Amino acid sequence: MALAAAAATLPLLSTGSALADPIDGPAIQLADVPVQPPLPFPVPPTPPGFDPAFYRPAPETYLDKRPGEIIAARQVNLANLSLLPVNVDAWQLSFRSTNSRDEPIAAVATVMKPRGYVADRPLFSYQIAEDSTGNYCMPSYQLQMGSIPAPITGSILVAAQFLEVQAALAQGWAAVVPDYQGPDSAYAAGPLAGRITLDGIRAAENFSPMELSGTATKVGLMGYSGGAIATGHAAELKSSYAPELNVVGAAAGGIPADLSAALKLANGNLSSGLILAATLGVSREYPQLSTFLDRHLNPLGRALKFVKDPLCAMYQSYLIPFGDNIGMLDADPFQDPGVLDVLDKTRMGKTTPDMPLFLFQANMDWLIPVGPVNTLVDTYCADPNARVEYTRDHFSEHLTLDPIGAPRALLWMKNRFAGIPATPGCRTTDVGSMTLDPATWQVWNDVVGTTIAAAFGHPIGSR
Repeated sequence: MALAAAAATLPLLSTGSALADPIDGPAIQLADVPVQPPLPFPVPPTPPGFDPAFYRPAPETYLDKRPGEIIAARQVNLANLSLLPVNVDAWQLSFRSTNSRDEPIAAVATVMKPRGYVADRPLFSYQIAEDSTGNYCMPSYQLQMGSIPAPITGSILVAAQFLEVQAALAQGWAAVVPDYQGPDSAYAAGPLAGRITLDGIRAAENFSPMELSGTATKVGLMGYSGGAIATGHAAELKSSYAPELNVVGAAAGGIPADLSAALKLANGNLSSGLILAATLGVSREYPQLSTFLDRHLNPLGRALKFVKDPLCAMYQSYLIPFGDNIGMLDADPFQDPGVLDVLDKTRMGKTTPDMPLFLFQANMDWLIPVGPVNTLVDTYCADPNARVEYTRDHFSEHLTLDPIGAPRALLWMKNRFAGIPATPGCRTTDVGSMTLDPATWQVWNDVVGTTIAAAFGHPIGSR
């Protein structure tokens, strides 16, 4: 009650001068919304499942809003591993988005910026690999001070990849981290993730405390593995769904370009538990897949569906590795028209992104096969306007390539923000290991220094 009273006494902060209509073009004026204050120490944040007013607001509160228009806002305190403070300005935004059936939904993103004002600050949209079906695994919850720590929840990927966001903040960039799986935690539902990602950028640009330049803001997209699903689909959808955004580059690695290939590779493989979770996640967004599973899962499959329903990524991986996912079905999913339709809708390569791309993939990836990524690059590069830099790493595998490849991706993005033109056309480079690139070594040195300094209260990004 005290917090509610405090919020009611706050002055209204303007959340956006103008938002471009994604269809017709004219700008609209957003209504001001109150920004709730951060929780006082040591009050812990409420998990999303127990916070419906913010994560699942009543539809009448957003049905008349445009995609990206803000529903509610609140200031938050961020931390590494829920304990070590990160000294940046940060807020959560609840905003209107659109699901893959063109229905309005509410979504949430965490926006942050270094302390102080910088003119023409770029915006870094990082899609963390949530890879989970439990709503308490959402980045917006896991990144907060006082949340249940990642080693307990199993959201270890959120904690690890948040370091890459801090590397971006240390460059002086603003950042937005969307809960791109949506309110139902639809893990691996790519078109949904792409739309929420783009609307999260819209919301960030129109939230005045972020001090951005609206649609003139230079935006970069980046994600790895599950985050590459959101990043890739956002890049492809940008020209049709959010043409007003000034996206200057997109970087992605460990790219699940074709879920059917990942499903086949995972059967009896170490990755079977995580890929089964992705199947369950996609079924939350596509009723035809949900119907197929309900009809054809055997008793073991039904039991696993129930057990896996609330789990975060780490426990999803631990539960039934080397499992026979296809053997838990009494019908061939690759012969069912409804399943094939879902696999087609979630496959990348429908449209060539209209911004430069930096893609990287482990040739020996045991989770996400390299073949569909090669095909995706060939598909993009059939377009004479494509700008693609593709690096194949021959000594890394899926888990190690993320920290190894991220520094090069961040340096590539730094050049895009600086206005340095990307290399025209397409280029594929095969390397032994991306870690042998000496230009990238300083990036992680800076991350370590930034993290240690932030733990002692030093503001990230200050000079």
